[in-house]
Amino acid sequence: MLYVVLFFLIFSLYLYVVLGGADYGAGIVELFSSEENQKITKKTIYRVMGPVWEANHIWIIILIVILWIAFPVYYNILVVNLHIPLTIILLGVTLRGVAFVFRHYDAVIDNSQKLYDAMFKISSLITPIFLGMVFGGLISGEIKLIEDVSTLTFYEAFVRPWCNVFSILVGLFFAALCAFLSSVLLIGESEPGKENIYIRKATIATLVVFIMGLITFVYGYANASTFVNGFIKDPYAIVAMLISGLLLIPLWITIKKGRRVLSRLFAGLQVFLILLAAFISHFPNIIITDTHSVSLLDDIAPDSVINVLGVSLIIGGAVILPGLFHLLKSFKMIKILEQNKNPSL
Repeated sequence: MLYVVLFFLIFSLYLYVVLGGADYGAGIVELFSSEENQKITKKTIYRVMGPVWEANHIWIIILIVILWIAFPVYYNILVVNLHIPLTIILLGVTLRGVAFVFRHYDAVIDNSQKLYDAMFKISSLITPIFLGMVFGGLISGEIKLIEDVSTLTFYEAFVRPWCNVFSILVGLFFAALCAFLSSVLLIGESEPGKENIYIRKATIATLVVFIMGLITFVYGYANASTFVNGFIKDPYAIVAMLISGLLLIPLWITIKKGRRVLSRLFAGLQVFLILLAAFISHFPNIIITDTHSVSLLDDIAPDSVINVLGVSLIIGGAVILPGLFHLLKSFKMIKILEQNKNPSL
């Protein structure tokens, strides 16, 4: 059952990065648009995200619950040492949700609409940056695990692990990845004649993702990052990144041609390869402290707990996944089903 639990853990992470990432990226795309294009994007976002934006966040809830129940040591390090960025993320998700609802359903149209717009766009940028910084904090080597925390300053114990150059770069990289995913999604959701707006943004976002990834990698290598050094020495991670690099060519071609199905498939595959490369070189030693690495499998829950959790996830998956598929299909977000009807896909 442990493998079942690990599968759902990784599966939930992937879906949250793809679906939740595209969700955040919609606000980033709107933020970095002209005033005219912001109005177009705002209308498109509401039509596309309105029915599913809450469902996109179910995956991080599943992810957290699995960590909490099955991997308590890992969960404890995460929520204690990185409680500040996690709190900011929670506030960002809350403010973003409030702004998304009220900027569309507020009965009175006044200056408050500008406030809601600003809240939505800024929180859409800040939240994924801090999500990336949390992961950067886990692998930056700045976490200090000692029994007597009083020997450390507050900055050393709870700020430095995530507020450092490497973690910030990881955060910016993830925000760029979110903008990329959303731009690709919006190509197929835009009104007729407006596709070029998102084709251009998807092209720019792809370049930004590549540049930010390169900067993050070079900085980590220059500063002897344990994570980056382990990445370089792992042949599977290198192969995954090489394939990802080669797929940029067909990705750009499908984006330029506005192929909504193929561009989404390539975008999802890009994310899969990036996550695969990031985790395969160190898994299960995902947390890297200043002295050693902490395995996800250290002091896991008893077999009885793992077995119950595994069965619950199987049953839950059998209920949730068909329901999610039906939701996306009902609102015509699964364009691959329409491929035979439109040769331009």
